[in-house]
Amino acid sequence: MPDNGYDRAAVENVLAKVRAEGRSSLTAPEGKRVCDAYGIATPAEALAKSSEGAVAFAEEIGYPVVLKIVSPDILHKTEAGGVLVGLKSSSEVAEGYRTIIHNARNHKADADITGVQVQQQLPTGNEVHEVIVGAVTDETFGKIVAFGLGGILVEVLKDVTFRLAPTSASEALSMVNGIAAAEILRGVRGAQGVDAHKIADLIHRVSDLVTDFPQLAEVDLNPVLATPSGATAVDVRILVDENAAKEPHRFTQDEILASMNRIMKPAAVAVIGASNEEGKIGNSVMKNLVNGGFAGEIYPINPKADEILDRKAFAGIADVPGDIDVAVFAIPAKFVPAALEEVGKKGVAGAIMIPSGFGETGNIELQDEIVAIARKHGVRILGPNIYGYYYTPENLSATFCTPYDVKGGVALSSQSGGIGMAILGFSRSAGMGVSAIVGVGNKADIDEDDLLTFFEQDPNTQLVAMHLEDLKDGRSFAETAKRVSEKKPVVVLKAGRTDQGAKAASSHTGALAGNDRVYDDILRQSGVIRAPGLNDLLEYARGIPLLATPKGENVVIITGAGGSGVLLSDACVDNGLSLMTIPDDLDAAFRKFIPPFGAAGNPVDITGGEPPSTYRNTIALGLADDRIHSLILGYWHTIVTPPMVFAKLVVDVVEEYRANGIHKPVVASLAGDVQVEEASEYLYRNGVVAYPYTTEKPVAVLGAKYRWARAAGLLG
Repeated sequence: MPDNGYDRAAVENVLAKVRAEGRSSLTAPEGKRVCDAYGIATPAEALAKSSEGAVAFAEEIGYPVVLKIVSPDILHKTEAGGVLVGLKSSSEVAEGYRTIIHNARNHKADADITGVQVQQQLPTGNEVHEVIVGAVTDETFGKIVAFGLGGILVEVLKDVTFRLAPTSASEALSMVNGIAAAEILRGVRGAQGVDAHKIADLIHRVSDLVTDFPQLAEVDLNPVLATPSGATAVDVRILVDENAAKEPHRFTQDEILASMNRIMKPAAVAVIGASNEEGKIGNSVMKNLVNGGFAGEIYPINPKADEILDRKAFAGIADVPGDIDVAVFAIPAKFVPAALEEVGKKGVAGAIMIPSGFGETGNIELQDEIVAIARKHGVRILGPNIYGYYYTPENLSATFCTPYDVKGGVALSSQSGGIGMAILGFSRSAGMGVSAIVGVGNKADIDEDDLLTFFEQDPNTQLVAMHLEDLKDGRSFAETAKRVSEKKPVVVLKAGRTDQGAKAASSHTGALAGNDRVYDDILRQSGVIRAPGLNDLLEYARGIPLLATPKGENVVIITGAGGSGVLLSDACVDNGLSLMTIPDDLDAAFRKFIPPFGAAGNPVDITGGEPPSTYRNTIALGLADDRIHSLILGYWHTIVTPPMVFAKLVVDVVEEYRANGIHKPVVASLAGDVQVEEASEYLYRNGVVAYPYTTEKPVAVLGAKYRWARAAGLLG
C-alpha cells in the first residue's frame, strides 16, 4: 500500500472501538479523527460534556460557533433539533447546550448522549459555496465517490456526479468540472471561483479512505465549504458495515477465456432434450445446429429416441464417446440439476440453459442449486431463461430461433429474450454483419464481463453492443469495459433509467447514488457509449464500424438546404460535436464553388438548385483539407441533382479519397420524396452512414463514434 502520508493506524483505532461497541456509525469526534488522519480539513472543534465546558471551548475556538449533538443513536442531528448555529456569546452557548440536550431527549429518550460538539462557524459569502463530497457502497459498483452541490441544493437539484473508487487525481478534477453548476463554482458576476484542485484533492482523499477501509459503508461530507483558498468539511457522517468489504466471486481472465473459447468455438455440442417432434425447443435447436452449417459434432441426448435428425441419439451425455464442449439444455427446469451433474462429470465447458422456471419466477433456490453444481465441476452456465446464442464464424446457431448467416464484426447481447428477437430481426432486415448474438437471461453465472473478455481478443469482433437491465458485478464490468473500449467500441443500452427503481437511502450520498446517474457516469468513465434507446443501440452498432476514426474535433456541415443546416447544427450540439470555425482561406475556397446567394461559414449552404458538380467539389474540398476532420452532408431532393445522382457522386468522391489514404467519417441526412430511401440505402452499403427524413440519426451515430474515440484517446 503506497505511503500517502495518511495515519491509517488512527483510523484503525477508531474502527476497533466502534466494532467493539457494536456500533454502525462514528460519532462526530470520531469522524473528525478519521478526517484528520487522511488530511481532510475540518473546522476547529471540541467535545463538551457540560454547559460550562461548552462555553470554555467556545471561548478558546472563537465566536461564532455551532453546537451539534453527539450521539451514536442520533444520526440525523438537524431532525432531532440537535444543531444550533451562529452562537455569539457565552450565554447563548450555555443556553444552547441545554436546549440541544433537551431536544435530543425528546427525540429519543433512551439515546446514548456522548456530549455536544462545539465547532468553529466558518464565514459565508458569495465566494463560499456549499458542496457535497461523499462515498457509498453501491450494490452494483461497490465503492463509488460522489461530488455535487451541497446543503439543501443537492436534494433539490441533484447536480451530482460519480466515479469508481479509487479515483485518480485527474478523475477527481473531472468531477468538479463535470457538474452542471461548474460555472458557478468557477465564479460569476465578478466573484472569485473556488479552488477546484483543493476540492479534487478532497475527493481523492475520500476515495483513498474508503479504498483502504472498505468496511466504511458510507462517508458523507455535507456541506463542504469551498472557497478560493480551500475546502473544509463542516459536517462528517460515517457509517460502518463489515459486509461492505465483501466482494463477489470473480474468475480470472485466463479462466474466463479457457471456458469462453470452448463455448464460442466448440468442437462438439450435445443437445439435452433433443426431439424429433416439431414445435419442441429440442427439435428447433437440433435443426438450427444442423441447418445452420455447424461443422462440429452434434449429439442429441434423449433416452426415448434412437435417432434424431439422422443422428444417433444417446440416453445420457455420459454415453457419448469423446469430449463435449457445450451442452444445450432443452428440458424442464426441475430436471436440470441431475442432468447438470452428468454434464459436469463429462467435463463440458458450457451449459446453455434455455429453460425458464428459475430466478425469474422467484425460484432462487433452484437457480442457486445449479450454480453450485456448475461451480463444483468447473462448468460455466449461460442463462437460464434464454433463447441461446449464435457465433457466426463457426456457423453456430445454438438457439431455438432461426439461424443467422450474415457474418460481420458486430457482437450483440441481450438480457431480455424479446430484445434479443428485436436484435435478430433488425440485423436480418438491415443486413448487418454479426459475429455473435448472445442471450444472457438471468445471468446466474456468465454475464457481460465474460462476453467482453472473449470479444476483446476475438479477431472476428470489432464492436460490442449490449442490452442490459442490471449488472451482476458492476465494478468488474466497468474495469473490463474500460480495457476493451481502448481497442473496440462498447455500446450499452441500460434499461431502467428512471428513479422508480432507485433504492431508498437515509443519507444524501446514499440517496443520490440510487439513481441512474451512477450508471451514466461510471459507464462514461469506462469509455462505454451509452445508447438512449433500442433503435439507437442497433443503429450505433450498425454505423460506428463503418465510420473512419476522426483525427480531430473539427466538424463541417455541407448542405443544400438552409433548414437542414440549422437542424444539423442543433444535432451537433446535442451530440457533443464541435462545428469548425472556418478560417478565411477555407471560406474563400468554398465560395469558389457555391453561388453568391449561398453561404460559406459552417454550415456551408450550397443552396438547393445546384448541380452535382457543386456537391462533388465542396465535398472533395472538405475531404482534402487536413483541418476538417468530419463531414455531415445535408441533401435536399431536387430535379437538378436527384437522390441517386447525389448518392453515387458522394460514394465516388469518398472512395477516391479513401484510395489516396484519406479516411474521414462522412454521414448524410437526405430530405425528399421516397427516392431518398433508396439513395440512403446505397450510401450505407458503400460506407457512408445515411438516413432519410431525419437530421438527428446520422449526427447521433457520428457523435457516438466521437465519444468512443475521445475515451480511447484517439483524437489528435
